[in-house]
Amino acid sequence: MLEILVAQITPVKACVCLVGIFFLAGLLRRLQVSRENSRLGERAPRIRFQLPYAIDHIYQYVVANHNCQDLVFWQSSILNAQGASSIDHPQTAELDAGISNRTIVTTDPQNIRALLTGQFADFGKGEEFHRDWKEFLGDSIFVTDGELWSRSRQLIRPMFTRDRIVDTELFEKHIQHLIPLLAGTPDSKAVDVVPLFLRYTLDAATDYLLGEGTNSLQNPATTFAEAFKYVQHRQGEIFRYVPFNFLLSRTKFRQNLKIMNDFIQPYIDRVLSLPPSDLTQDPSKPSTFLHALAHFTRDPQILRDQLTAILLAGRDTTATTLSFCLYELSRNPSVVQSLRAEISTRLGLGPSSKTPTYTDLKEMKYLAAILNETTRLYPVVPFNLRYALSPTTLPTGGGPTGSSPIGIRPHTRIIYSTMLMQRDPAYYPPPEESKAYYYDPGKWIPERWMRGWVPAPWRFVPFNGGPRICPGQQFALVEMGYTLVRILQVYGCLRAGRGDGRGDGVGEGVEGDLRMRFEITLNPGSELNCVFERDDGGGYDGGQGGGGDVKKERSA
Repeated sequence: MLEILVAQITPVKACVCLVGIFFLAGLLRRLQVSRENSRLGERAPRIRFQLPYAIDHIYQYVVANHNCQDLVFWQSSILNAQGASSIDHPQTAELDAGISNRTIVTTDPQNIRALLTGQFADFGKGEEFHRDWKEFLGDSIFVTDGELWSRSRQLIRPMFTRDRIVDTELFEKHIQHLIPLLAGTPDSKAVDVVPLFLRYTLDAATDYLLGEGTNSLQNPATTFAEAFKYVQHRQGEIFRYVPFNFLLSRTKFRQNLKIMNDFIQPYIDRVLSLPPSDLTQDPSKPSTFLHALAHFTRDPQILRDQLTAILLAGRDTTATTLSFCLYELSRNPSVVQSLRAEISTRLGLGPSSKTPTYTDLKEMKYLAAILNETTRLYPVVPFNLRYALSPTTLPTGGGPTGSSPIGIRPHTRIIYSTMLMQRDPAYYPPPEESKAYYYDPGKWIPERWMRGWVPAPWRFVPFNGGPRICPGQQFALVEMGYTLVRILQVYGCLRAGRGDGRGDGVGEGVEGDLRMRFEITLNPGSELNCVFERDDGGGYDGGQGGGGDVKKERSA
């Protein structure tokens, strides 16, 4: 009977049957997944899409990213989600696409706290994330969970002790190369600060990590810098195009990755050629970061992975923050004058000024307010990711009122945005309660930190929080503070050019929101042109202006 039935089935009928079986199996699996989610908790408002696997939604996001509209896209996705209209302040939504592919998007501080500390064991980077990033970052601290992550954390933490970050002399030699470049050229005083700070932080980071900088400030066409830039860009696309990133070619990505590895490998070989007895016995005071790592492990792959991860964290994040900060300073001359007054009181200005020590930087309150405000408005990792490692819940965002826990199956993807949270007006005093002092949360206003305003817990987490808090946080703040002080000891006047990508006219079109591009980290979406002028009105002077008259003197 079966043989007769099989003999009568044509290829077309067979295909129809297979499609039907696949569809039915998918439908049953989807129902099973839905029941599992319902048993665990409520559902969040559903992000709207029309095509299977939310292809239209992914396409719209790619377009938004290309047009530097990521913030608007994700904010509108949450606000316009199905069911969000019945919630007073929607901060969480879900994208339920495919058979079992589910993504939660949240800006709620309660959920962010649960992800980062309260339910830390329930959420992690996950195997899918580790797989997508393994070629670039290997088994380093930023892409692993469990024992692998714990070992990385124990390996990295001693490298950022106070004893290692109090010596600011590391930055001074690179500042001396940076300051003359800020004066511009005979043809144009306007300088795009973004590439300059990327080169400056790359030089400082490689000097700290390897004991030898790339010298990209003197030689912009550095092969390693170009390869690193491309690898980051492509890795960002691999991250954004999940679950369709298998369609992306990785040929050029791997070619540039090889250039990076070839640059780093000789340093690793050199340190591994030393006998263990030649490596420092005091890990808090090694000659380089690499020497300190080699004190704990002789595995070349571990050394390569951790160096690459720290280089990623130490270069772009600091460069981006400095770029946004300097441009905002150039749009706010009164802030520049207030900061220079603080610098003058403590360290002096001009050729007779002293270089700041670690203690100086930590005690300068207005400088701290400026850095806090920059990392509040422009957090370097505006969107971050976790995967559910076990059946669990998120504390809030589910149900008709958005106040119930959300059921989370294993492998569910959770995207959280500290940038949207830190800009949310709901977490700031409204104008009617602020009396004479109202500071728009969407604007860069350092004075808010000087008037007694303190963000509530988990409303301000620019360096993440919980066990995964950035281990290099203090190092980054010291580097940024030192750099700002040294620049403003030389240049007394900053003027902004266009920050919208439509030209470099100084003083024109400098108001309004800046364009921002989201890759692995936050990046300016256009040039950030500034003019730096010294107190005497001087600018370019043949390469000696600015840095040529900076006196290298240590504070007592």
